[in-house]
Amino acid sequence: MIVIGPYLRMRRGEADAQPDAHALRDFEARLDEAKGLAGAIDLFVADALIVQVGQIRPATYLGKGKVDEIAGLIKSHDVELVVMDCALSPIQQRNLEKAWNAKVLDRTGLILEIFGRRAKTKEGALQVELAHLNYQRSRLVRSWTHLERQRGGFGFLGGPGETQIETDRRLIGERIAKIKRELEEVKRTRGLHRKARKRVPYPVVALVGYTNAGKSTLFNRLTSAEVLAKDMLFATLDPTMRGLKLPSGRRIILSDTVGFIADLPTQLVAAFRATLEEVLEADLILHVRDAAHDESEAQKADVVHVLHELGVEKDEGRIVEVLNKIDLLEPEVRAGLLGRNRVKTRMLTGEQVAVSAITGAGLDSLLQLADSLLGSQEQMLRLTLTVEDGAGLAWAHKNGRVVERRQGEKGIYLVIAGDAATVDRFSARFPGRITIIDSDQRRRALSS
Repeated sequence: MIVIGPYLRMRRGEADAQPDAHALRDFEARLDEAKGLAGAIDLFVADALIVQVGQIRPATYLGKGKVDEIAGLIKSHDVELVVMDCALSPIQQRNLEKAWNAKVLDRTGLILEIFGRRAKTKEGALQVELAHLNYQRSRLVRSWTHLERQRGGFGFLGGPGETQIETDRRLIGERIAKIKRELEEVKRTRGLHRKARKRVPYPVVALVGYTNAGKSTLFNRLTSAEVLAKDMLFATLDPTMRGLKLPSGRRIILSDTVGFIADLPTQLVAAFRATLEEVLEADLILHVRDAAHDESEAQKADVVHVLHELGVEKDEGRIVEVLNKIDLLEPEVRAGLLGRNRVKTRMLTGEQVAVSAITGAGLDSLLQLADSLLGSQEQMLRLTLTVEDGAGLAWAHKNGRVVERRQGEKGIYLVIAGDAATVDRFSARFPGRITIIDSDQRRRALSS
């Protein structure tokens, strides 16, 4: 196969007027990423080239001269597949296939193909199928060549398979409606799970970040789980959750999510909203970045953009940047970042922490900072129980985080930390016996 990077050449002043992630990206880096996407599904890249585009042509995206030039390249390599690292309209895709006598796949189709192969759970498969059908529905009327090559599932690359995508738009619409109903049930079930978790005082911490930033490796290191972690784009697709104890003894639920990428298809953002709602509901979001990557700043901009589409703003105060892979940096740079960790942890400030999920460096600082930030969101209350109230004492330990316990003349004194729901539960269980601790008392309780 051949990868083509048809990147829009910005005229002087345009890059400054549009300070998005594309303006930050180098053409070579974008092409390397496209080759990495192809390699993620074991496609052999025979050649790859950058084509600077001054103006997008409605019929073929590229100018006629470039189309003819690439046709010669395709013939010389005798390849059957061309990946265009851009979004093509159905007409552009059809015209290029005719001109090159080869299958043409755009960036959206390639990402959907990867997701289709990686989805392991029923929910993930449904989400990918929904995204694929929404993408393909507009191509059924005008792009008949696709139908000859469709295989079962949601693939683009194989021949005829077990079942073909229905050519009738009405039947596709019915399938989309059915999948949406099933995903609504998934959403409802996830909502019930979240409500159940809220009855237990465990805050949720979500890992997000650009694909291949090391989220799953970090997740495995912190939780001793066995989530697939490879140097590969989109190694993780289905979400995973595990329990984790922080230095203060506070228990949290850590969630590993699908990686983001530049130009993530809108169909996938919409389809995976049920999964990504775990991010929306999270008490703390850890934005894992590849600190050693040349395009780290551009990748950050892409992640911030997707979070914005989900409704999470960067100034909410619950996002911490985790600069991962510092083991790949120069020793003096790595030492400087770890030194900044110690200052930020001591001062309980800062929105960045540097770590290496491979070596474990900086993980203590990350856990302490997460502990402090979650603690700042908590309320603290005081409860006094009689010595004989063993059932009440057991209930308190089960339904709240007891940060202080001492026995006095009038009974057992407890200081309990939790969110607003925790306060409501204790107030209902022990009416008239709960006292909210003010900020000064709270600091003294935490330091004791």
